[in-house]
Amino acid sequence: MKPRLTRRNVMKGTVAFAAYAFTQVPMSVFGFAELEEGATLVPFVTPQLRNPNRPMIQWDELTNWVTPNEQVYVVSHYNKPELKADEWKLEIGGMVERPLTLSLAELKQRPRQEIMATLECVGNGASASFMGAVANVRWTGTPLAPLLRERGLLKRGTEVLFFGADEKSEKVRELDFDMRFSRSLSLVDALQDKVMLCWEMNGQPLTREHGFPLRLVVPGWYGIAWVKWLTRIEVLDRRLMSKYMAREYVTIRGEQQNGKTLWRETSVSWMNVKSVVARVAKLKNGALRVSGAAWSDGTLIKSVELKLDDGPWQAVKLDTTNRAEFSWTFWSFDLPEVTAGEHTLVSRATDADGRVQPAADDPTIKLKKTYWEANQQWPRKIKV
Repeated sequence: MKPRLTRRNVMKGTVAFAAYAFTQVPMSVFGFAELEEGATLVPFVTPQLRNPNRPMIQWDELTNWVTPNEQVYVVSHYNKPELKADEWKLEIGGMVERPLTLSLAELKQRPRQEIMATLECVGNGASASFMGAVANVRWTGTPLAPLLRERGLLKRGTEVLFFGADEKSEKVRELDFDMRFSRSLSLVDALQDKVMLCWEMNGQPLTREHGFPLRLVVPGWYGIAWVKWLTRIEVLDRRLMSKYMAREYVTIRGEQQNGKTLWRETSVSWMNVKSVVARVAKLKNGALRVSGAAWSDGTLIKSVELKLDDGPWQAVKLDTTNRAEFSWTFWSFDLPEVTAGEHTLVSRATDADGRVQPAADDPTIKLKKTYWEANQQWPRKIKV
């Protein structure tokens, strides 16, 4: 959603091939390589926690580049409305010349678009108990930009507001309001060609938990921007300052300047560069095969490096078979046989803009006081 070197610029052929491959090859082949004969999984000293009531990626069990629908995490802030497809309507209004109301059937008659995009909760990685709220999904719908332009955008319009059907009573300055969930994008961001109105994930209709019948898809942005149960789009002439734009999902971080701390509060938007060590296997020859994933806001993942204990950073091998502009990239690295006992593995990703996934004590995040946008390196201990 900002000028950058993206996979679109350097990998158009790869993306086209990947889209074709989905129709030709079973999804199960798109994932971490199967264990070699005689190989065994090496357990993590602190395994990823499971919550039977909340779907989430289990990193050491990841087998698909495309996340099955039942494993896609679910987060919501208000109620989960039960909407009926034949009664649902989408309103488009505000600073436009020609307001419009569309049924789901009418919306589906518009040009169809599919995109592979990684969806991540902005709190993913904030604690050891919340490390799998990310998924890579094939989204289907129609692009937003042509629909907005057809309505005749007025010159004063600068912001696009998205209302969900989910609601809750909120107290603002000692007054109670029945609020519907809302987020916004600047008009420039909303008119990007990959932003779309989505009604399917991985070829299936959206479930209630994922925003049936329609949700916003904003590739490269954290999931909070992907408004679910979408019912109204409104073009504004000023900034939206709703709870989840101005009071919640605001990152507070400090920076040392001339012996003083300069504090900043910024609204959560696009995703930071990030990687994880997902699985470790001991091969028959004694080597350790480490596998993982890396992702960003659509900026090309230039490299991923791996470090064992206090050793040097070593470049891993990126999977170039399954890549798309806004999707995660799988990687792997074979370590020679290591001594018995506990060891620490940690990865860091770097994108084409030179952004490096920081360590927890890096000055860029050391003074971050909120858990949003948690992209710090995640050391993982294993026992061999």
